[in-house]
Amino acid sequence: MAIKTLDDLFLHTLQDVYYAEKTIVKSLPKMSKKVTSPELKKAFDKHLEETKGQVTRLEQVFEMLGEKAKAEKCPAIEGIVKEAEELMEEIEDAETLDAALLAAAQAVEHYEISRYGTLVSWAQTLKHTDAMAPLQATLDEEKKTDAALSKLGEGKLNKKAA
Repeated sequence: MAIKTLDDLFLHTLQDVYYAEKTIVKSLPKMSKKVTSPELKKAFDKHLEETKGQVTRLEQVFEMLGEKAKAEKCPAIEGIVKEAEELMEEIEDAETLDAALLAAAQAVEHYEISRYGTLVSWAQTLKHTDAMAPLQATLDEEKKTDAALSKLGEGKLNKKAA
């Protein structure tokens, strides 16, 4: 897709984050199975369900724009997921692996917060007012998940790994 306008870039970024969300739906169950912290497993499982809802919201945004929901390969999310997979293979200590996967999950959240924040701003600029609410709802969920992961890491998970 040739990107010539902000509208083109908006659509491209929607496709990028759609790919990212679908990738996360595939990755979270693997991460959830590897962790030993019940709280972290619960957080991953909860976010998996939220992410499925986020995929549906993105499909609604595509529909609002009169576009077909299409995923555009996202090298950023692939890199973050690949790093998490490598950590799952390399780290033997359970508490250290929990801390590593929590950090990997936060890297995903930070990427998503960046993307959704940008999409909300562009939707406003481009007068895609219908798209603003679902994108903002997802942005709010991502921020909430990031805060919960931070609390979990700072609370006891990182201390157990130390």
